[in-house]
Amino acid sequence: MVLISIGLLASLYFFAPRFKKSAATEANKSVEKPSITSASIIDGARISLPSEQKISLLSIENQLVSAKSVADSIRVYRNLAKFWEDSAHRIEPYLYYTYSAALLENSEKSLTFAAQLMVSNLIAPDAPPAIQTWMAGNAKVLLEKALVINPNNDSAKVNLGACYLFGNISDNPMQGILKVKEVVDKNPHNTYGQLILALGGKKSGQYDKAIERFVLLLKDEPNNIEAMVNLAECYELTNQNVLAIEWYTKVKQLVNIPEAKDALDKRIKLLKK
Repeated sequence: MVLISIGLLASLYFFAPRFKKSAATEANKSVEKPSITSASIIDGARISLPSEQKISLLSIENQLVSAKSVADSIRVYRNLAKFWEDSAHRIEPYLYYTYSAALLENSEKSLTFAAQLMVSNLIAPDAPPAIQTWMAGNAKVLLEKALVINPNNDSAKVNLGACYLFGNISDNPMQGILKVKEVVDKNPHNTYGQLILALGGKKSGQYDKAIERFVLLLKDEPNNIEAMVNLAECYELTNQNVLAIEWYTKVKQLVNIPEAKDALDKRIKLLKK
């Protein structure tokens, strides 16, 4: 696909952490509708660890058995999340244990924080579909609990909509669109809601609608690189090459990573032919 270099560029340099192929993901390659569980994710990630890290992980996991209170269990879950983030560098187990700690703490802050992590990775261009569904299902649980605590949390409503739009947890994507539109119709300057709707439009091939949303968003946040890259891609996909070049050039002016600038130069050069 002609846009792959820019899509990967965006995910690699600007947005959510990239995904490694776990044993669970590999095992589900041939299944038409793969199903991944939290247990399979943890088991698959554990297998790939070197011996010394397996020992460290087991030491932390054993603390769950001896935990005498909810506070102790929360602390252990957070330590497990820290291990997977800082030592093992695996995003899926990190998300799972952050999710587990948030469920136990059950505060609006912890629930929405853990859910936001999942949604940010859910919409990453390189997230495997089965992992997307797993993240969306877990984020939905967290967000529904957060909305019980505070029904007026607009960010939680938008993220819940994103779960439906990008997580394949429903055959009716309008469930997600309506949840986000509830927020955006009330406040058109809610840039996060506009971004989710724009990305949803792009995903479904409704490029003109996506362009309108990205343009509106960029009026409020003129240096939003994620919106700029996606807007340029939408223009390219609709054969509006002059506008695509304009926005790729603006992105290039904002990034300082040589590899990113090179990729953008190549994209611009191809569009000028």
